[in-house]
Amino acid sequence: MCNLIKVSDESEVFYKYKNTPVEKLLKYHNFGYTVEKPSKAEILVGMCMDNRNQLRIPNNFAYILRTGGGNMRSIEFKISYAIAMGGVKCVALIGHNNCGMTNLVSKKKKFIEGMVNNAGWSEKQAEEHFMSFAPIFEIENEIEFLVSETKRLREKYPKILIAPLFYSVEDHFLYLLENDKDMF
Repeated sequence: MCNLIKVSDESEVFYKYKNTPVEKLLKYHNFGYTVEKPSKAEILVGMCMDNRNQLRIPNNFAYILRTGGGNMRSIEFKISYAIAMGGVKCVALIGHNNCGMTNLVSKKKKFIEGMVNNAGWSEKQAEEHFMSFAPIFEIENEIEFLVSETKRLREKYPKILIAPLFYSVEDHFLYLLENDKDMF
């Protein structure tokens, strides 16, 4: 398991993130720093679509991709687009605790009922949909998934700085992963 480091002081930012958009992200979100409006995006943020996760950053600072569990596998072209066309050289992957994409099997019945009642689907349609997609989007453990997704994207985009961060839904702070200090 990976220990989390709450970034409550600038001195806690890892050296590899100093003077990068990752450090700026931590300063904006955790410390409430404000600056003049950035002229263009400096970072791409990939994070969960969970409505409890709200970043405190200035407009124009980041491209933000939100998907269940922060799973970037199905939207890699959008990451590539931000790199190629937007010129970003840095990606922050943000996982969080109590993610709804963990233990999807336990949510199957409620999912089916929700699709029947809210979307007008038949039970059969809803079950087939769940069974087709739940295995693709399931994350077993938020931190382990964040670490593996970071590793995968670092291999795919070797010239891009990719930082795994963790959002606590209790205190709304961004944390660093201790093993990322020396990871890769």
